[in-house]
Amino acid sequence: MGRSGPSPLILASASPQRRAILARLGVVFDARPTHVDELEAGEPHAVARENALRKARAAATGLASSEQAALVLGVDTLVALDGAIYGKPASAEEARATLAALSAATHDVVSGLAIIENGTTEVATAVTRVTFRRLDEAFIHWYVGLGEWQGRAGGYAIQEAGGALVRSIDGDYLNVVGLPVALLLDRRPHLLR
Repeated sequence: MGRSGPSPLILASASPQRRAILARLGVVFDARPTHVDELEAGEPHAVARENALRKARAAATGLASSEQAALVLGVDTLVALDGAIYGKPASAEEARATLAALSAATHDVVSGLAIIENGTTEVATAVTRVTFRRLDEAFIHWYVGLGEWQGRAGGYAIQEAGGALVRSIDGDYLNVVGLPVALLLDRRPHLLR
């Protein structure tokens, strides 16, 4: 699908959460997952920005000549606590360890946003602060058993049963789900018109 108007939106992502958010907002887009090497360590804001930029550049490189006016959007979301990045757990054991580390603490959900349009590139960062309840071993075991941790930064999905892990959030809820909508619309308000 392509957004009507002079600049169609190309989403450089395979994330079902990002696609669902854009669809709920009524933004028509074409999802073009990219396969790039992503950074997994470093300063969290810099890592999120660089990964988003890599995704956007990969999608922009693959545009047909008729798509050169497209707005290409790359996003990378990660969880950080005390400067350490908690990515997508590779196993249930890693998911349990991640949730134990986040228990009763406030972590940052950091999203890098990269927009390439008409030969210009913009990169920005959104941060939402999320505070978890104190999670005992039995609760963590229950949650990990649901399988929601798979493919999720920080090992949880706030929009699903993972909402039960959370005491409070400060910032853009949709950023925690996977797309920093407030930041995107600050940069491109016409997407909703």
